[in-house]
Amino acid sequence: MAQKRIKLDRETFSCSICLDLLKDPVTIPCGHNYCMNCIKSHWDVEDRKDSYSCPECRKTFTQRPVLLKSTMLSDLVEELKKTGLQAAPADHCSAGAEDVACDVCTGRKLKAHKFCHQCLASFCEKHLQPHYESETFKKHKLVEPSKKLQENVCSRHDEVMKMFCRTHQQLICYLCSVEEHKGHDIVSVAAEKTERQKKLKGSRLNIQQRIQDREKDVKLLQQQAEAIHRAAYKAVKDSEKIFTELIRLLEKRSSDVKQQVRSQQKREESRVRELQEKLEQEITDLKRKDAELKKLSHTEDHNQFLHNYPSLSPRSQSASSIHIRPLSCFEDVTAAVSEVRDKLQDVLREKRTNVSLTGTEVDVLLPQSEPKTRAGFLKYSREITLDPNTAYTHLLLSEGNRKATLMRQQQSYSSHPDRFTNKSQVLSRESLTGCCYWEVKRREGVSVAVAYKNIIRTGGSDECGFGRNDKSWALDCIDNKYTFSYNKVQTPVSGPGSSRVGVYLDHSAGILSFYRVSETMTLLHRVQTTFTQPLYAGLRVYWSSGGTAELCKLK
Repeated sequence: MAQKRIKLDRETFSCSICLDLLKDPVTIPCGHNYCMNCIKSHWDVEDRKDSYSCPECRKTFTQRPVLLKSTMLSDLVEELKKTGLQAAPADHCSAGAEDVACDVCTGRKLKAHKFCHQCLASFCEKHLQPHYESETFKKHKLVEPSKKLQENVCSRHDEVMKMFCRTHQQLICYLCSVEEHKGHDIVSVAAEKTERQKKLKGSRLNIQQRIQDREKDVKLLQQQAEAIHRAAYKAVKDSEKIFTELIRLLEKRSSDVKQQVRSQQKREESRVRELQEKLEQEITDLKRKDAELKKLSHTEDHNQFLHNYPSLSPRSQSASSIHIRPLSCFEDVTAAVSEVRDKLQDVLREKRTNVSLTGTEVDVLLPQSEPKTRAGFLKYSREITLDPNTAYTHLLLSEGNRKATLMRQQQSYSSHPDRFTNKSQVLSRESLTGCCYWEVKRREGVSVAVAYKNIIRTGGSDECGFGRNDKSWALDCIDNKYTFSYNKVQTPVSGPGSSRVGVYLDHSAGILSFYRVSETMTLLHRVQTTFTQPLYAGLRVYWSSGGTAELCKLK
C-alpha cells in the first residue's frame, strides 16, 4: 500500500509535459500545475495563434496568463524529494505511445535505449548496463530499438532471421534454411542488403536525376509564368495607351467638328439677322409711305392733291429677294460623322483586329524523351514556310516559300521592318514551341538556325547574323565542316558531311539538337539552355551564287 501511495504522490506532483517532478511549479487559471519553463515553452509556440491553452484540459485563454511560482507546491516537491522520491533522469523518461518500452521494467516502463538481437529484448539505459559491464553480454549485437524489430524474429523457431531466401524473396532463420527452404538460393541478410544497396544506389541516382530535371521544369515554368505576366502586363499597358490615344483623337475630332458647326451656325445666323433687319426697315418705310398715301387720298383740295401726288407716287413693285437655302451643310456634317463611325465599326469588327488569344496557350507539357530513330523524329515534324517579309533582298523564295536561293540580282520585295537588310537570311512564318522537328536540304554554304523574333535585322553590324548574338543559335555547314555559334562564341563540331541536316527542338525542356540525316541519325551537336520566347526557324545562304537551302516536306 505504501508503494502504491508513493507512486500516486509522484504522479500527482509530476509535470504532464516533461513527466518529471515539478520544477519551479506554477498553477494556471484552470487549476493544473506545470514546470514554469515547460508551460512557458508551450505558450511561446502558441504566441502566433493569439490564444493560449492548457495542455491537459485544453481550456483556452485569450490573454497569456501571468505565471507566479507556487511556493506551497515547491515546498511539497522538496519534501517528497527528501523521502527518496527523486525525479527520473532525462534519459529515463517514461515510454510514450510512440516509444519502444523497456522489456525489463515493471510498473512504470521507461523508454528503451537499445535492442539486443541475442536476447530478443529492448532495454532502457539502466537495464542495459550488464551488456556493457559483463563479458557474457559484450558480444551481443545491440541496435536502435524499433517496434518493428519483432518482425525480424522467426515466428516458427523464435530465432532471429539472419538469412534471406531469394527463391521465395523472404527473410528466414538458420533452421528454416535447413528445413523447408533447403536447396533454395539462400544468402546472408548482409549479402542481400549489399546487393540491393547497389540497385538502390542506381535507383537513387535515377530519382535524383529526375528531381533535377523536374526542378529545371519547375524553374522553366516559373520563368514562363513570369514571362506571361510581364507580356500580359505590357500588352494591357500598351493597349490602354493606344486606346487612350484613340479616345483623345476622337474627342479632339469631336471638338473640332463641334467648333466648325458652331462657327457655321454663327455665320448663318448673322446673315439671317442682317437680312431680317433690312426687311424690317423696309417694312417700316413701306408703312410710313402707305400712311402718307392714305392721307393724300383723303385730301379734298384738288390743287393740293395734285401738287403732292408726284412726290408720294408709289414705287414699282419688286419681287421678293429672299431665297431660303436648305441646311444641307449641317446634314453633311452628320453624314460625315456617321460615315466615320461606320468605318471604325467595320475596322473593329474585322477578324485581324479582334483581340483574340486563341492558339496562344502556354505549352506546359513535361519534356518528351528525345527520339532515337528518324521515324521517331518524324512524329514531331512540322510544316514550316519562309516569311517573304523577312527575306534578304538577294534571296529568291520558291517551292511554296520553302526554298531560298541566293541571287546576284536584287529581288522586287517591298519595304518591310522585319526584313534582314545586310545578311542573306530569312526566318520562318511559323513560331515554334513544344516539340518540333524539321529538315534542311542544302547546297553550298548554309547556316541552319533558330532565333527569337526580336533579333536585330537592320544595319551592317555582325550582330545581325545568326549565332552572333544572344537571340539566335546556328549550325554553320560549310565545305562539309560544321561550326556551332551562339552569342559570338564558335564551337567546332565533328561529324560526317551531309547535304541534309535535321533539327529537333524541345522548347519547354530547352533542348536544341542538330543531326546528320541518313539511314541512321547522327547527332552533330546538342544545346541545353532555357528558351524564354517562341523560336523561329532560320536559314542563311552564304555568298555563293546559286547556293540554296530548302525546308524539306516530311509528310
